[in-house]
Amino acid sequence: MKQLFAEIFIWWHGQTMGTRLFTALNGKFVGEDDAGNKYYVSKKDPKKRWVTYNGPAEASAIQAGWHGWMHGRTDVPPTEQNYQAKAWEKPHHENLTGTAAAYRPKGSLLEDGKRPNVTGDYDAWSPE
Repeated sequence: MKQLFAEIFIWWHGQTMGTRLFTALNGKFVGEDDAGNKYYVSKKDPKKRWVTYNGPAEASAIQAGWHGWMHGRTDVPPTEQNYQAKAWEKPHHENLTGTAAAYRPKGSLLEDGKRPNVTGDYDAWSPE
């Protein structure tokens, strides 16, 4: 019951009932990535593509091979071309900005809760 209400009212967490219905009527399943996101193409227009996320709707959750297909850089989805990441590519992870796991460099106010000491390389202006 909770899942039904979530699909009706919560658009930012997975697909809604409207998206599920639209996908069932107009979409052709193309493939699924390692994160569980499912990719579709329109039955009428192969240039129209969409994804239903496995979890919150976060665009950075789309992996590199699928990103190229979603944005029309290639017409062949990774499931049909045996996409292999280059040796220099790092494993995919979504953008963590705004979360507790976000990158906080040395000197960030959020790193340990206090501001670092001034290094003395600057003199404050004061009127004479």
